[in-house]
Amino acid sequence: MTKVAELRELPNDQLEERIRDLDDQVFRLRLQMSMGQTEAANKMKDLRRDRARAKTLIREREIEAMRIQVETDG
Repeated sequence: MTKVAELRELPNDQLEERIRDLDDQVFRLRLQMSMGQTEAANKMKDLRRDRARAKTLIREREIEAMRIQVETDG
């Protein structure tokens, strides 16, 4: 599991790449689960949380950028 502090150090493009990688891993784990491999279920939770953390950081940065833009425009 990735710590939020580690993710905060990454620029947006690397975070988006990380999300794509995690999406791919989740897809592969779903396939494994459909074939009856039970250890995949334990990993799924961590992957989904890491993905959510990365998406949350990107959204926080978008909101901050919009806030700054409004302040400079207003």
